[in-house]
Amino acid sequence: MQDAFALASATWPADGVPPSPAGWIITTARNRAVDRLRRESARTAKEVAAARLVPASPAQEESDQLRLIFTCCHPALAQNAQVALTLRLIGGLSTPEIARAFLVPEPTMAQRIVRAKGKIRDAGIPYRVPHDAELPDRLRPVLAVLYLIFNEGYAASSGPGLTRDDLCAEAVRLTRMLAGLMPRELEVRGLVALQLLILARRPARTTVDGAMIRLADQDRSRWDAQLIAEGQEIVRACVRNGQPGPYQLQAAINAVHSAAPSVAATDWPAIVRLYDQLLTLAPTPVVALNRAVAVAEVSGPAVALPLVEDLKLVRYHLFHAIRADLLKRLGRTEEARAAYARAAELTGNAAELAFLRQARELTRSSSPDHP
Repeated sequence: MQDAFALASATWPADGVPPSPAGWIITTARNRAVDRLRRESARTAKEVAAARLVPASPAQEESDQLRLIFTCCHPALAQNAQVALTLRLIGGLSTPEIARAFLVPEPTMAQRIVRAKGKIRDAGIPYRVPHDAELPDRLRPVLAVLYLIFNEGYAASSGPGLTRDDLCAEAVRLTRMLAGLMPRELEVRGLVALQLLILARRPARTTVDGAMIRLADQDRSRWDAQLIAEGQEIVRACVRNGQPGPYQLQAAINAVHSAAPSVAATDWPAIVRLYDQLLTLAPTPVVALNRAVAVAEVSGPAVALPLVEDLKLVRYHLFHAIRADLLKRLGRTEEARAAYARAAELTGNAAELAFLRQARELTRSSSPDHP
């Protein structure tokens, strides 16, 4: 409309006022709008052609991907919607995988993603790189995205293999880059340490044919000593700053695990204390579940089991697997077998499914009725 009025002010004094001034303005404005839309639609193709003439460096492409994650984590959206949408559009995770990560039904997650897209469309939220001043406010959901991409890689929610190494590598690479861009953010460094310390156990998590090996049975000599050393050094640096956050505390917990030569030699009381701190910052049922596992090692399964059963995690397969283990240790065999069966029903990963089924059979064979 501004263009149309500007053109009218330039041409009407010389050419005269048209018979229908309002109609002239509307028609001219519409034509100008169509011309602009045509130019904008052609711009993308021209930019792509220019990019092919000067290919981006790998570092630039990775930086663009990281910045695109920041772009999707727009503060106008609720954080769970930001994370879900980014995992779908940028992380490449499927809706079922995202639903499992959030412990919600798949239709619920599908609706959440659709609503997030609709809000972006209706509010006219631009898909652009945020300004540097906007980045700190978007850091929390970005860290959540990188954390969940890594988790999906390290413990795949579906598929034949226990892990997806491509997702692990992608998450670690982007998190390292983020740490380089924001070196003063301790939570970013904490997430790097957490990923490295967990990834260090990767060589000992499966047998040669891909069968799952639980932490207690892993050959710790196969853990990656270089990754452990780097992760522990980052944790020590974070501790010296005295500003603990959820990712730093999770990294510290895994640093304690990585320092122990065996499960029996693990400083479980220290892990319980770290989980106590983590619960004050991130009071989620999953954190409480993991704390109960540590409590079982310190105070026994009879103390830990009520802590587990109070949690509302009925859709989470590890809830039932941990409950089954505690029941088995208490001699409540049939309840343990039922819990293992429920855990097996909820997992979509073939390696985990085989492990849970085997655990259920071993529980039956060790019961008084099956010597």
